[in-house]
Amino acid sequence: MRFPSHIDWGQPPISIFGIVVRPRLGAALCALTLSVAMPCAWPQARPPGDAAGYPAKPIRIVSPFAAGGSTDTLARLIGPKLTESWGQPVVVDNRPGAGGTIAAEIVAKAPPDGHTLLLTSVSAHAINPALRARLPYDPMKDFAPVTQLASGNNVLVVHPSLPVKTVKELIVLARARPGQLTFASGGVGTPAHLAGELFKSIAKVDLVHVPYKGGAPAAIALMSGEASLTFGSILSVLPQVKARRLKALAVTRASRSSALPDLPTVAEAGVPGFELNSWYGIVAPGGTPREIVSKLNGAIVRAIKSGEVRERLESEGIEPAGTSSEEFARYIEAEIRKWSEVVRRAGIKAE
Repeated sequence: MRFPSHIDWGQPPISIFGIVVRPRLGAALCALTLSVAMPCAWPQARPPGDAAGYPAKPIRIVSPFAAGGSTDTLARLIGPKLTESWGQPVVVDNRPGAGGTIAAEIVAKAPPDGHTLLLTSVSAHAINPALRARLPYDPMKDFAPVTQLASGNNVLVVHPSLPVKTVKELIVLARARPGQLTFASGGVGTPAHLAGELFKSIAKVDLVHVPYKGGAPAAIALMSGEASLTFGSILSVLPQVKARRLKALAVTRASRSSALPDLPTVAEAGVPGFELNSWYGIVAPGGTPREIVSKLNGAIVRAIKSGEVRERLESEGIEPAGTSSEEFARYIEAEIRKWSEVVRRAGIKAE
């Protein structure tokens, strides 16, 4: 082996990794060593959209209503299941206000990496676009639908002191006291708000809307006597109905609830044509890679259909769903069209 003629062999030797070499030869060997070792020393960057390393940090589920409500309950049911699947903590971040708009805007502007999710509902994604001319987000373009989690009933409940036992008796009382009965909701544009406005329109009664920051605060206000009635989500009001702290008159869907089988629907009870369905789902920020959306869908669907979660939801009148992301996207589009027409016909305005 011949060495280059320009190497100065007269310089004192040095030791590199236990090998004694001359300085300039040492520099050449270092360069050669690094050029060979560097490709192995540094991990290869994953291509965009590669879900193999997801999730790489804790996941935040933003809930658009206060703790104790239906969206908060659902988030806390599926969170532990995702932690079991991936070993990453799942944090529920309650951001109530504006009928879900505040929470939706936060997620719409979050990095599209699957680590910030929105537990959305019919309010934020279907009713708000119908009620508000300007939203800080586009309900379709700014989100990547993951799955519809569940659908549920709302229940017409009144304060126990209200002297009514049926929907017809409530209508008679409301007509006798125009503008004196109040109905609480979880905020402007929530299903409880729209249900109240729809009830006013069809039953021809004058009720005053009082919005709160979530279904749980609305139920508490009703129990304390601040409001006369509410069309609360079944998850929020069922425990209070069973404890006799609230009096249930009817459910808002077209069919009765398995959790309250003896309770009629509002339509059956004297307000024909009345119907309101609530639904809940998970969406990620728009632009989230398809591979990550698919991974999220698989884990969340498994969670919502697990025996423990399913039994808990069904016992409280909630029907688990667990759809594909494509099905959920089509469902949201249909719901936007539906509620736009309902709001237009009823003449409901955002406050």
